[in-house]
Amino acid sequence: MADNAKLQVAGKDVEFPVRSGTIGPDVVDIRKLYAQTGAFTYDPGFTSTASCDSALTYIDGDEGVLLHRGYPIGQLAEESSFMEVAYLLLNGELPSGEELGNFTTTISRHTMLHEQLATFYRGFRRDAHPMAIMCGVVGALSAFYHDSTDITDPTQRTIASHRLIAKMPTIAAMAYKYSVGQPFQYPDNSLSYTGNFLKMTFGVPAEPYEVNPVVEKALDRIFILHADHEQNASTSTVRLAGSSGANPFACMAAGIACLWGPAHGGANEAALNMLREIGTPERIPEYIARAKNKDDPFRLMGFGHRVYKNYDPRATVMQKTVREVFESLGVNDPVFETALRLEELALSDDYFIEKKLFPNVDFYSGVILSAIGFPTTMFTALFALARTVGWVAQWNEMISDPEQKIGRPRQLYTGPAQRDYVPVGQR
Repeated sequence: MADNAKLQVAGKDVEFPVRSGTIGPDVVDIRKLYAQTGAFTYDPGFTSTASCDSALTYIDGDEGVLLHRGYPIGQLAEESSFMEVAYLLLNGELPSGEELGNFTTTISRHTMLHEQLATFYRGFRRDAHPMAIMCGVVGALSAFYHDSTDITDPTQRTIASHRLIAKMPTIAAMAYKYSVGQPFQYPDNSLSYTGNFLKMTFGVPAEPYEVNPVVEKALDRIFILHADHEQNASTSTVRLAGSSGANPFACMAAGIACLWGPAHGGANEAALNMLREIGTPERIPEYIARAKNKDDPFRLMGFGHRVYKNYDPRATVMQKTVREVFESLGVNDPVFETALRLEELALSDDYFIEKKLFPNVDFYSGVILSAIGFPTTMFTALFALARTVGWVAQWNEMISDPEQKIGRPRQLYTGPAQRDYVPVGQR
């Protein structure tokens, strides 16, 4: 591509530099567009706008590629651990054995919550949604950990990052325990990050809890697959909140609030509900026909993606993981058979192929989480737990960027032009 892009606005010719990343599309740098032309670009949803440069995650939706710091997501999910991926995203390189051990120990030392936060939980109704609780509790962390809210201090930023990654499983597990009326379980630092979360969620004081290694590995994979996903809505929210200089706990609470939206973090719950509605493989043709009918409001959930126009690389790992979990737990669920058959039929149907409606990661993750024992209300909370690593890494990258500015999107104003005020008695 040429070094500059040429644009003519109101009869005036201007040029803008074209920048190239390591891989992926080139971008036209339009930062001086308004200064040179008096015009803005119009891009609702920012789908054609790069809001930043980042070295964390790369997605090629057409080819079904997802890389974290250059490593394919399939390799990381199969060979790595969530702690290793967290280190990779935060530091840019895979850790040595010693570095991974030190990092894991550091995270385990931050897993406990301030004891007064238990009282904070009891201010919520028992039927409060876990995401409502997580929004409140994560935001409240800034009231308890004043020694890690100075974003100008790299040491404090590191401590805050470690605290958020370490405490999110405790916060999520406590939200679950509160909803079912069981006592909170303290962290067990002898367990892995994911094993500890399982024990805090499903363990009770009355009997010992044994972590199922297959379930532990499956959940660890789910965490890896959800760790980061480029500049999605919640990550962009974290960056936008952080651009104002807000403390990291407030920024993560903003990300959780955005993730809560059903168009973002609730897709796996919607996919599971759809599979339950279909019920058995025999009913699949009926629902496929409904999906093709433009006059029918029914839509196949868990198919297609805003970015991926090919098979979601994360879904391949999920399909294998479903089989492992079901076999280990002895689950005989028609929902799983329905999911397999639906995927098979959709991938061979010209309608879905033409529209590039391939299964995504949400198609299977809800089935797995349900088999493990999580209620659907916890699905998005688990998503937030995993995505905290990406949010923290993206926030750190933004704060460290010397070109970082407070976010300030522009608009195309379509309201009334200037008019004079009329006193109320004359209207």
